[in-house]
Amino acid sequence: MTTARSKRLVWLLATGISLPLWAEQVCDTGVYPLSAPTERFKDNGDGTVTDRQSNLMWMRCAAGQSWSGETCTGSPDLHSWQSARQVAEAVNASGSHFFKDWRLPKLPELASIIERQCSDPRVNLEVFPGTPAGIFWTATARPNTDEKDKIYGLSFGIGGVTHIPKGEQHMLRLVRTGP
Repeated sequence: MTTARSKRLVWLLATGISLPLWAEQVCDTGVYPLSAPTERFKDNGDGTVTDRQSNLMWMRCAAGQSWSGETCTGSPDLHSWQSARQVAEAVNASGSHFFKDWRLPKLPELASIIERQCSDPRVNLEVFPGTPAGIFWTATARPNTDEKDKIYGLSFGIGGVTHIPKGEQHMLRLVRTGP
């Protein structure tokens, strides 16, 4: 069994305050192949990557972080679900990221970038550096439910898929259908 470890800064997101803590991402590559290997993604050189498998284009940084040309800097912002949708609208209106069709990902889309062989966070940090092991919003509502105020979120930590009230504060990563 091969285990890769890399030190990284983890942001503990509790009560809307981010506190930096040092933690280690652990990736077990000895039993199964990586589910989101670096070579699956084309670096577009502008803070985005295109997933060659799904043809989705992703922002490498969570909303609130900035792409430095090499990594994501700063802390991700926390948003309610409605606020997260407004962030996507603002990015599209500004044209600051070259396209006008950025959106919140559907649950299966966001799950497609989970790296199942890693933990803390469960993501390929070469492709998505600075990703915290926390919950990210999706555009997917739970079907056939009376809970209209809830939406699915996906944790890049140990939580996995969760059904959360739209008023809670979580992170977001924008996506668009590729070129």
